[in-house]
Amino acid sequence: MRAIVAEKPSVARDIAGALGQHRKGRGSLSGDGWTVTWALGHLAELAPPDAYGEEYKRWRMESLPILPERFKVRVNSRTREQFNIVRGILSDPSVTEVVNACDAGREGELIFAYLYGLSNCRKPVSRLWISSLTREAISGGFRNLRPGHSMKPLEDAARSRSEADWTVGMNATRAYSIKFSSPGNVLSVGRVQTPTLRLIVDREKEIESFKPEKFWTVHARFKREGETYDGVWFRDKQNRLDVKEKADELAAKVGGGDGVVRKAEKKTATERPPLLHDLTELQRNANARFGFTADRTLKVAQSLYEEKKLVTYPRTSSRYLSGDMIPTFKKRLVAAGSLPELEPFAERLIALEKLPVSKRIVNDSKVTDHHAIVPTGKPATISLSADESRVYDLIARRFLAVFLPDARFENTTIVTGVCDETFLSRGRTVLQQGWRELYPDGLSGRREKEPPVLPAVEVGQEWKVSKVGVKEGETKPPPRYSESALLGAMETAGRFVEDEELRQAMKDSGLGTPATRAATIERLIKVGYLEREKKALLPTQKGRSLIALLGENSLASPELTARWEERLARMERGEDRREDFMNGINRFVGSLVEEVGRTEGEKLAAAPRSYGGRSKPSGEPLGFCPKCGSPVVETKKSFGCSAWKERGCKFAIWKTTAGKRISESQAKQLLTKGRTNRLKGFKSKGGRQFPAALVLDREKNVRLDFGARESGDT
Repeated sequence: MRAIVAEKPSVARDIAGALGQHRKGRGSLSGDGWTVTWALGHLAELAPPDAYGEEYKRWRMESLPILPERFKVRVNSRTREQFNIVRGILSDPSVTEVVNACDAGREGELIFAYLYGLSNCRKPVSRLWISSLTREAISGGFRNLRPGHSMKPLEDAARSRSEADWTVGMNATRAYSIKFSSPGNVLSVGRVQTPTLRLIVDREKEIESFKPEKFWTVHARFKREGETYDGVWFRDKQNRLDVKEKADELAAKVGGGDGVVRKAEKKTATERPPLLHDLTELQRNANARFGFTADRTLKVAQSLYEEKKLVTYPRTSSRYLSGDMIPTFKKRLVAAGSLPELEPFAERLIALEKLPVSKRIVNDSKVTDHHAIVPTGKPATISLSADESRVYDLIARRFLAVFLPDARFENTTIVTGVCDETFLSRGRTVLQQGWRELYPDGLSGRREKEPPVLPAVEVGQEWKVSKVGVKEGETKPPPRYSESALLGAMETAGRFVEDEELRQAMKDSGLGTPATRAATIERLIKVGYLEREKKALLPTQKGRSLIALLGENSLASPELTARWEERLARMERGEDRREDFMNGINRFVGSLVEEVGRTEGEKLAAAPRSYGGRSKPSGEPLGFCPKCGSPVVETKKSFGCSAWKERGCKFAIWKTTAGKRISESQAKQLLTKGRTNRLKGFKSKGGRQFPAALVLDREKNVRLDFGARESGDT
């Protein structure tokens, strides 16, 4: 019997459908000689600090750094039932082989590794590695299963990434919160999120410190035999004047004069099609054209992959395809052409005897785990939401574009001399639209102003200055980050690299991965460090205060985190050791805690928090959260975990429980002793009063205990 573990129920159904007839079971689907079961995302997770000792329940500098020798993994309480099903299937004596069918990437590998380890399974493992969920792809994947041991480098990178984030996040957050935050205010600090925040804060500082300066430019129109062209004054490659009077004098000097053509040059230029989409490029494209957030684009792309089966695996960092895909290109072109607007372009390419396949499309050396995002070959004839239609169009249109000819232009440069002054004119004539036919409004969706078509001129010709004018301008600060721009900055660790092929070569040294960048941005917004203003991302006062507090600490350095990401990528390829990487993380965290301990600074006040749309103040902590160790503070309706927003911790002692009002002293008793004395005044739904004690159960949730001793009555 073969047990197959998928990451989600929808993927499990696709696998079962591809394998043949099957029957539905509890948390599984079974067929002839196989059973498919599934996770629900992360069924298991790294245990919190208090799992390593009682001393870590309280947030104290003396207990830092927390550096587990061996990390503990625990089952997520909300999905324990499904975990028990998976463990039962893996433990079944009839199961002789296990197939890891979780998403083919770092996170999927980690989800399976945790499940396999917690189930104490020792059975041989094979890996299903596919980039689309069509029946054809799934069947092909099962014919070419990879040996499980070959995925060890990927598992090492996945575990290292998770443990590094835990180590840095838990220690840095506790250290800075203990030393610099007011009671109830948690300063969330992370390996990727903090340097990303630094990019936004630094940009805002640039904007605020920017001092605009006025400048003036002089423009002239030249005329001869009914034809005209315009030029702008320049000298030594500079076309701006910083004094208006100089510009006015220059305009008066050349006005009404005769211009002589000193240079007339024509050059043919080509513009190659853009590379195929990886996830980051797709997110940037969707943000620029439609204003989609990175997270929204990822969810839509995931839906097109998992549910609609129209595109290949989206969480990829490659913009190239592998050679074994070439025979499938025509079928994928047909699928792209199922969109009416794209049909003529698809038909033109399908009619070619041979597609123009270049190294910019197919390059095996630049495809590692997954290739670029392209159509699967399934026509888009099913019903799609508005978002799905837009994102699928981006992917299909780009797939067609890479096979179309280069765009070709004739660029014209004219230099005209007037009274010892020179004017520059640039023009362009389109010789061949090529791939640009697919993008009449430009790649970003904003039609750029094209240079004019200039008349035919010859060196030595005289052209009369028919008009001259002075234009006033002002220097502008750098723009705020849009999500598109921030994703690009994260990709290259803040180094702006416009050449997309060079960006591709630098992908292993960015902040996070294509699969995690959207979540990083959303988390920065969730914890109150960033906010959206239309398409721009702005730092909040809380975010700015944190970066100011960190100062030159290397944790906020994009370059440091980029080097860590580069090492993780090398680990995936088997070129770096997990032990060496984690030892380096531990040394870094140790020195970080020491540095925080030595640093002096004022405590940051807690930012107002929102509860049901109303803002309420946070008071002094009553104790520490039994689930995550964060301070517990009083709000209007509860005594709750202060990290509910930063970590999503939902621990709360509701002030009104079963009709009885819970006091602050009773809440403190529950937090310190794990239970209260027996309390009178609880009410049943029928209005009948009864005594009970509040207790913390095994999952650290608040429950009523009806068996409390009479001697404990209060």
